[in-house]
Amino acid sequence: MTLGQDSAGRNLKTRLGYLGLAMTAGLFVLALQLYRLQITRGEEYAAKSVDNFVKRIRVPADRGMIQDRHGEILVDNRPSFDVFVTPQFCQSCSDEVLPRLSIWLGWDAFQLQHARDQVKAAKASAPFQPTLLRIDLSRDELDVVNAHRMEVPGVEVMQVPHRNYRKGTMLAHLLGYMNEITQEELERLNATGANYALGDYIGRRGVERYFEAKLRGVDGVRKEVVNARGEPIPGLSDLIVGDEAVQPEPGENVMLSIDARLQEEAERVFPGQAGAVVALDAKSGFVLAMVSRPSYDPNLLTGRVSAAQMAALIKDPLQPLVFRPVAQHYSPGSTFKPVTALAALKSGVFGPHTIATCNGGYRLGSRTWRCHKDSGHGVVEARTALQYSCDTYFYKVADTLGLDPIAEMGSALGLGAPTGIGVVAEVPGIMPDSEYHNRKSPGGYTKGMALNSAIGQGDDNVTPLQLAMVYASIANGGVVYQPQLVTRIEAVDGKVLEEFPPKVVRTVNIDPEHHKLVMDALSAVVNEAGGTAYRSRLKEIKVAGKTGTAQVARLGSVRLKKEQMDYWERDHAWFASFAPVEDPQIAVVVLSEHGGHGGTEAAPAATAIIQKYFDLKKADSASAQVPALDTTPTRAVARSAPVGTH
Repeated sequence: MTLGQDSAGRNLKTRLGYLGLAMTAGLFVLALQLYRLQITRGEEYAAKSVDNFVKRIRVPADRGMIQDRHGEILVDNRPSFDVFVTPQFCQSCSDEVLPRLSIWLGWDAFQLQHARDQVKAAKASAPFQPTLLRIDLSRDELDVVNAHRMEVPGVEVMQVPHRNYRKGTMLAHLLGYMNEITQEELERLNATGANYALGDYIGRRGVERYFEAKLRGVDGVRKEVVNARGEPIPGLSDLIVGDEAVQPEPGENVMLSIDARLQEEAERVFPGQAGAVVALDAKSGFVLAMVSRPSYDPNLLTGRVSAAQMAALIKDPLQPLVFRPVAQHYSPGSTFKPVTALAALKSGVFGPHTIATCNGGYRLGSRTWRCHKDSGHGVVEARTALQYSCDTYFYKVADTLGLDPIAEMGSALGLGAPTGIGVVAEVPGIMPDSEYHNRKSPGGYTKGMALNSAIGQGDDNVTPLQLAMVYASIANGGVVYQPQLVTRIEAVDGKVLEEFPPKVVRTVNIDPEHHKLVMDALSAVVNEAGGTAYRSRLKEIKVAGKTGTAQVARLGSVRLKKEQMDYWERDHAWFASFAPVEDPQIAVVVLSEHGGHGGTEAAPAATAIIQKYFDLKKADSASAQVPALDTTPTRAVARSAPVGTH
């Protein structure tokens, strides 16, 4: 019995020994695992654990403002309630969450698929970053989303700055608009050091696009602790260690050369359904007003434009998306005749008193080229030919000189090439010469082509901006400026960061006597009886200019009045001008598409704009002489004199 007890004791000790060994081995394995987790890969797992509950949220920067030459705000930002989703916290996002949002927010199938693509791309690249799904919720939409927040995990509504175009359709083409960045743009821009994210909006067209980098600003960053649904956990955000929050830096402000008051007048007096107005400083090339009619609302295109609304804009036969002052060219008609006159005088073949006899047309070969006045103008010379717009005189110039001297003068004044305005895309227009026709025309160049070009028809094509620059150059004695739309860039505190002085492209050598003759003739067009714009003269300001009626359809044997013709077959109405004659300061061009006669349709609008310009100048001068009660500068008023003459 004693022996049995000893044997049992020994067995118990053996078992306890094995158990101890097993526990020791287990503790050793546990220690190794803890060592691996804590020491070997501790930093990696610590970082992953932080990512799971610390969410980085971008704080959008205020985009810079766009202001006119006197500091009036044209574009700024307003609050917008936008819908974001954080992919990591959005379970069953594509199958459940996004379809629910599509019902509440009225998405169509395309918009729902776009949201799914956005979330898929964001989940692969930045799963813990909120991704924009919808901008600018209405009050009703905001209430619905907030009421159903528990049904859409990972979805949140944040208040962010949204672009606000204060003047609506006014200056829309020049200012541009914004819409969502594409994947290709995102990759390309971020490769250059930019910091865009999916869903960000980027400038399209005009100033918004050209100055995107300056207007955009730098977004900030804040962090917050969230639960598995992406909801903030109160009181824990202060415990986050590491990088501190980064405050956003607002974008820079762009100051235009545009005078909003003159722009409003130009919009008001424009006479037609479609066309353009350009008003610029004749001594610097800075643009003072620029109208493109019809226009569109950039608030719509920057907001929630529907497919139907976009289709209506694209299909509109009047093409409201086309920026007519620079992106469309037209036959200039008789507004081109000063170019032909300068070429004729420069040749030496035609002097100031070289005459032509107008009996209603000019015969070349077997064809008679009609003058706009069927009964003829009788005997005319350079001055009276311009004053009465006699086609026959200019036919004779073309028949005598050929096309190339005329084309050479037109090219020197800037026709047939982009002006270099930069901010907006432009077409070059066409200033044909004999070589051009030998290249383009099946039978090559013929003398008849020169006759057409001499009166601004045929293949002559100019943009309204180009024609305004030509008249500014004639007004100032031959200096061709590069037109500009922006005078300076300012910081948010008003500090001038960059200024844009006038830029001279070239100086055209115009004989002073020839210049004087053309200036006098253009003055006679407006201020002397018989001039084609005599009805539009001003009492106190001596305006010089030239009317133009550019054919759209070939003339028949019988002349028809505008009212007897289909809209699309009517002539374009032009008036190109500058004032005052004694010391030209402003050049104005008005084009009314299919408006009929330039003297009756375009000239009154141009002279009204000129009158307004000098009225504003007088008012500004009087205001400057009144002592200011408060001289504290603000962001909404001018802080320094604009570049160029005003």
